[in-house]
Amino acid sequence: MRCRVHGVVVAHVPWARHDAGFTRVFEEQVAWLATQTSKFAVTELMRIAWRSVGAVIARVWAEIEASTDLMGGLTKIGIDEVSYRRGRLFLTVVIDHDTGRLVWAGQGQSKATLQQFFDLLGPQRAAQITHVTADAAEYIADVVATNCAKAVQAADPFHVVKWANDALGEVRLEVWRQTRKIARANSRGQGRAPLDADQEFPAHQRLKILTRSRYALWKNPENLTESQRAKLDWIAATDPRLWRAYQLKEALRMIFRVPANEAPDVLDAWVASARRCQIPQFVDLARMVNAQRGPILIAIDNGLSNGRTEAVNHKIRLRTRMAFGFKNPHALIALCMLSLGGHRPTLPGRR
Repeated sequence: MRCRVHGVVVAHVPWARHDAGFTRVFEEQVAWLATQTSKFAVTELMRIAWRSVGAVIARVWAEIEASTDLMGGLTKIGIDEVSYRRGRLFLTVVIDHDTGRLVWAGQGQSKATLQQFFDLLGPQRAAQITHVTADAAEYIADVVATNCAKAVQAADPFHVVKWANDALGEVRLEVWRQTRKIARANSRGQGRAPLDADQEFPAHQRLKILTRSRYALWKNPENLTESQRAKLDWIAATDPRLWRAYQLKEALRMIFRVPANEAPDVLDAWVASARRCQIPQFVDLARMVNAQRGPILIAIDNGLSNGRTEAVNHKIRLRTRMAFGFKNPHALIALCMLSLGGHRPTLPGRR
């Protein structure tokens, strides 16, 4: 504005935010659309540039963040990382277990990144945190121990079972490669290997079943289809090693469903069984599980998991795909906080 006394000055107007080229109503509609659809759709509908959408989201979220206490009343939190772009680019996210909302997100996956959250939280509020769930990343455990030493750190059952699924996948892949090698040798007429002695299931047929058995091995038994059950029955009858690996995976998953007073003995029995199985992948897994024995039992005793955190991570990935990627992580963080932080904008005129 131009004043005769003071010259050209910047004045606050109620219908626009500072340093914005759009009105408040326009920006609120853009922000609402951004939480509902892709950035491309927003640019086409509102006739603004791709970068303008990110700038609007950042301004709207900055205003909400400045007027809202996002970290009040935190007692149980979940910490995890989520990839938002190729090249191992990650966000570190923190969720509130009591409400399921996203509390904070920061660029990177390191001690320095997570420390930013605790710096914002402050020592007094950090002391009020009683439970923390996370994967087995050492940097998370170190930062949590430094900032809230009294908090109980629980292992995430999702990640523990994922370790077992990964080990099972490696065993299946080994068996598949061995079977493929035999099938190729047979097709070249180089004679039959001992593994192909069973004429009922020649190597090429076993190879086909093993290729299609991946999801049957990973899936929970209660969710299996008839076809997948048949594949598991075939594995049990023809491949004792792979079947043993599957049983160990399922036994580890079921540990999180036993009563808390029985969990220590059941977990110790599983570790002993995995050590004796002579399957290298599960021997290594037994070592990892034993190292996380305390956090695993805490998770069972308190009924905690990173399930809500994983749900938030899934929604973050979904929004990233809908927007066809984010070059600016700060715009992505602002969008995620708007969508998942419990303060989603409403359409103007419909409050």
